Amino acid sequence: MKSKLQKTLESHSKAITAELMPPRGGDPIRSLKIAQLLKDKVHAVNITDGSRAVMRMCSLAMSKLLLENEIEPIMQISCRDRNKIALQSDILGANALGIKNILCITGDSVKAGDQQDTKAVHEFEAVKLLKQIQEFNKGIDPSFKSLSDNKTDIFAGAAADPSCNNLKILKKRTEKKKQAGAKFLQTQMIMDKKYLIRFCQEISRPIDLPVLAGVFLLKSYKNALFINKYVPGANIPDEILNRLKEAKNPLEEGINIASEQVRDFIEIAEGVHIMAVKSEHLIPEIIKKAGITLEY
Repeated sequence: MKSKLQKTLESHSKAITAELMPPRGGDPIRSLKIAQLLKDKVHAVNITDGSRAVMRMCSLAMSKLLLENEIEPIMQISCRDRNKIALQSDILGANALGIKNILCITGDSVKAGDQQDTKAVHEFEAVKLLKQIQEFNKGIDPSFKSLSDNKTDIFAGAAADPSCNNLKILKKRTEKKKQAGAKFLQTQMIMDKKYLIRFCQEISRPIDLPVLAGVFLLKSYKNALFINKYVPGANIPDEILNRLKEAKNPLEEGINIASEQVRDFIEIAEGVHIMAVKSEHLIPEIIKKAGITLEY
């Protein structure tokens, strides 16, 4: 059975996804409460996998917990922390648990995290991981001719950064992901829609690869300056910085900016992916202010 996300994108309806960080501890209750707020507001919830190289509960466990609460997950898999055998095992396990959507990423550098003595693995990167899922979906075993216990049925996606200055490299990398089996893209934050228009018109649409444009909640002027300095490819325009700087209520202005981006981006791309780090409970308000509803 296809996932809601797959059916939505294949029917050319607009898709809405949101991002949720797993808990930093053994109790999932807080994260599940936030996920419940997102239920029926988005098609699927992306569960991050060691984002920014910071320890949190594994994406596999949190994705299964969402399923048990009738919320569709997009399980993120980072190549940074596991060798290929572990990655292969996680793909097969996710399929067995009923997890249909997997987002394949290479993973942030361990130097970005809070345990910098950690050793990265990187035996695979995003393209190799996508190829592995594609082979499993065909029933191909990495060591033998075919999987002895049936093929997988995974709807695989990848990440992209439309704000990348090197269009040639961006195009080549995106095409490789498509060839490797990517069925959709979730982008990094986009702060200027001209980059999204360029990416969709010149790169994603010619190869028929649906794009969920990244909308990121900025909470204050200080927060925006930090992101501009430390997050690669952020490029927050002066217009947005000035709106946050002059706002009497910066958080409310950040919500307004995000809702405006949702309205704009959903007309340009095949959907939106909304991120609100440590403020995921505000995503429903962003969606409501944007005035959009789920399509199937």
